[in-house]
Amino acid sequence: MVHPATSLRHRTVPVMVGRVQVGGGAPVVVQSMTNTDTEDAEATARQIVELAEAGSELVRITVNTPKAAETVPEIRDRVRDAGCAAPLIGDFHYNGHRLLTKYPQCAEALDKYRINPGNVGRGKARDVQFATICAVAREHGKPVRIGVNMGSLNEELVLAKMEENSRRGLGKSSEEIMNDCMIISALESTELALSCGLRRDQIIISCKTSVPVHLISLYRELAAKTDQPLHLGLTEAGMGIKGQVWSATAMGILLAEGIGDTIRVSLTPRPGGDRREEVYAAQEILQALGVRQFAPSITACPGCGRTTSTTFQELAEETIEYVRARMPAWRKQYEGVETLKVAVMGCVVNGPGESKAANIGISLPGNGEAPTCPVFVDGRIYAAFSGTKEELAAKFRALLEEYVASHYSRKPGHETEKVHGSPGGRS
Repeated sequence: MVHPATSLRHRTVPVMVGRVQVGGGAPVVVQSMTNTDTEDAEATARQIVELAEAGSELVRITVNTPKAAETVPEIRDRVRDAGCAAPLIGDFHYNGHRLLTKYPQCAEALDKYRINPGNVGRGKARDVQFATICAVAREHGKPVRIGVNMGSLNEELVLAKMEENSRRGLGKSSEEIMNDCMIISALESTELALSCGLRRDQIIISCKTSVPVHLISLYRELAAKTDQPLHLGLTEAGMGIKGQVWSATAMGILLAEGIGDTIRVSLTPRPGGDRREEVYAAQEILQALGVRQFAPSITACPGCGRTTSTTFQELAEETIEYVRARMPAWRKQYEGVETLKVAVMGCVVNGPGESKAANIGISLPGNGEAPTCPVFVDGRIYAAFSGTKEELAAKFRALLEEYVASHYSRKPGHETEKVHGSPGGRS
């Protein structure tokens, strides 16, 4: 059965970003952005590698100062020396034309440039400076993303459209005018890039806003007016559950309609928070739609009056963390491990059924139930675990390792790895 989100894919021009194809029927690409100071090569390279290992297939970095531009080749070298092949994207605002021409090694080290047509310049200088970036991209054979943002639109364009709306009595709201301006900016900038010598297979477009309903209408219109690959994402999704839900709502609808070739979930991290959360969120959106599979899915019940302790919640959380930590190695070693299904349940109502439906499932006891945990492997009872939470967690981790090693084909060049612990035996 072909999933609707796959069968309805909006066909776009293929664009190669490094060795990653965006558009042209390729799988939707996950990307992220560092939040380190780009002038700090060590910290930035380390975060790029972390994001890539989490599953980010493109990583964007801010290039905003001469020192940052000077540092980009070192960042690239550090990342490649660490064995990370993720393409690097340079994010340019205001002074990109100067940085890319003054620091040609930066221009060469990056795999793609992001141009914001709303702040590339003013008046007559705008087109000249935009053309300068395009010329550098043409010279180095790099693609560009023309990234229009609601918060940094071309003020002259917005003012002209506001005056036209008033003069002609069109009755459009300010939101409608802003959305119109975003589409106009994206399409006119694309034509300008083409007139500067870029090919269609070097141009990706985005029109980002922070309002999900506006994002949906914008991209539906874009998809109808261009066959350039489209980058999806809210400009600022926000923190925590709000950012995740708003991103999933907007992008889920568009992706289900076949619109979107690459996505980023722009979450605001907590102070000192994990930047990889935006990668995991993007992956979960695509997995929920059946568009792509990135990592084992872990089902856990929400808990109710039947559940008597936090053990199943803690085990579920620890299992998620363990699988995420192991995925970089598993992904390299085992073919298809991302399709693994795991269930951690908290009582007898849905516990056994969900556990049987998973590849590996454990049903912890609820209120009044026997203090043992039936464990299922591929629908059949495997064992009944018992013990402390720590002992249960160790047994379950060992079972995961055993299952992965025995059920997924080992990729060429990877010797057998010792399984961590033992499944604790059957009982």
